[in-house]
Amino acid sequence: MGIHIGNLSKVLKCAGNDDIITLKADDNGDTLTLMFESGKQDRISDFDLKLMSIESEHLGIPDQDYSAEIKMPSSEYQRICKDLASIGDTVLVSATKEGVKFSTSGDVGTANITLRHNTTSDKAEEQTIIELHDPVALTFALRYLNNFAKATPLSPSVKISLTKDLPIVVEYTIGEIGWVKYFLAPKIEDEEAMADDDAAA
Repeated sequence: MGIHIGNLSKVLKCAGNDDIITLKADDNGDTLTLMFESGKQDRISDFDLKLMSIESEHLGIPDQDYSAEIKMPSSEYQRICKDLASIGDTVLVSATKEGVKFSTSGDVGTANITLRHNTTSDKAEEQTIIELHDPVALTFALRYLNNFAKATPLSPSVKISLTKDLPIVVEYTIGEIGWVKYFLAPKIEDEEAMADDDAAA
């Protein structure tokens, strides 16, 4: 089901803070119905939103045992991505027994931020927990990791999962109702070399 996010946002702004929202769509329909019912049930609003036809290949996400899993405060992840993006365009994420290092370089210089396993805080969401099965190092585009960080208000913590040659998984758990997972393929050395060659030409 394809939905224009901008239009959906406009409709959702019509809902009250205490409204109950119901979404309905027929299997072969071309609209999504959003119904807003006030907490006192004295007002019901409904909106029909036109669906978009999106032709895209469905990408299955297989179950995977990851080389490294890092759980950390989501605000810390957001800050790291923001700080590194002011220096470079890509980030090398390296997980070793010493910790997790985020590294970047650009025209203005280089930057390295290292996180170590830390469970001293009484609050679970403030802890940094690193589960390392095998050392791993992958490079990613900071622009997309920064976009993922926009989900920070949804959860106090974020889990990052890494395995060689596979997409990074950035996961936000939303209370008891579910989660949001972002997947981003790593940059391949051959691609980076070609980009450098093109720039030189």
